[in-house]
Amino acid sequence: MLEKSTLLEQVIQAWQQLQAQQPLVQCITNSVATNYTANILLAAGASPAMIDNPYEAESFTHIAAALSINLGTPTNEQMQAMQISAKTAQLTDTPWVLDPVGYGTILKWRSNMVDDLLQYHPTIIRGNASEISTLAGHQAKSKGVDSTLKSADVYHQAKVLLKHANCIAISGESDFILSQEFNAVIQVNGGSYLQPKITATGCALGALIAGYAAVATPTLAAIAAHLHFAIAAKLAFKKTQKLGEFNIAFIDHIHQLDENLIQQYADFEIIKI
Repeated sequence: MLEKSTLLEQVIQAWQQLQAQQPLVQCITNSVATNYTANILLAAGASPAMIDNPYEAESFTHIAAALSINLGTPTNEQMQAMQISAKTAQLTDTPWVLDPVGYGTILKWRSNMVDDLLQYHPTIIRGNASEISTLAGHQAKSKGVDSTLKSADVYHQAKVLLKHANCIAISGESDFILSQEFNAVIQVNGGSYLQPKITATGCALGALIAGYAAVATPTLAAIAAHLHFAIAAKLAFKKTQKLGEFNIAFIDHIHQLDENLIQQYADFEIIKI
C-alpha cells in the first residue's frame, strides 16, 4: 500500500515540475470558463492556449504538452475541434482530460459527443458526482450542470470508467480520485463551500489537472491539482468569507502555493479499491 508520506513527496515534486516546465495546455472549454480557466493556469504556473477551432486544432495539439476538453457550452466548431484534438492527443501520446459537463439524458447532443470521445481514451476523466455517476451508467439527476449527488456516494460506481481512462476524478465536498496506477482511491479534503458559488471553478480544475498531467503521472496529476485547489481555497477562506474577496484570494493562493504550504495543509486519505 502506498504510504501517505511518499505520495505527498511526489505531489511536491509534481508542483515543482509544473513551475519549472510551465507546460503549454490547450484548452477547449466553455464560454463561461475561458477567461477564468486561463487565469488559474497562469497563476498555477502553466501556460494556457484557448485553441478551440477545427482549422487549428490538429497542428496545435501536436505542440501542446497537454489537452483539456470541457463540454460546457459546445458549438459546432468546438465539437469538431474536440474530436480532432482528442484523436491527435491519442496518436501523439499527449495527456488529455475529459470534463463531461452536463452529461445526461437531457443534453443529448453533448452527451453523445462525450460517448464518442471515450474511444480516444482520455488520460483522466474529471467531473462532479452527477456527471460521473451518469457516465458510469447510473441514472442521476442534476440541476443544470450542477451536481445533486455527493462524491462520497458515487466513487464506487465510477470504477467501471477505469476501462476508458487511467484515472477518474470526482469533485465535491471531498474529492475522490480513482487510480489504476495505485489500485486505490485517494480522498482529498479541504477547500471551501464558497468554491461552487464561483463560476468555472470546476472547469478550471479540469484544465489544471491537464497541466499537471504534462509533468506527472495521471494519478499524481489529479491528486496534485485537487490539493492545489483545496489548499488555496482553505487559505482564502481563512482570509475572508466575502464571496468576491474570496475569489480574488483564491487565485492569489493558487499562485502563492509552495512546498511548505503543501506540507502543512495537504489533507488526503488513501483508500483501497
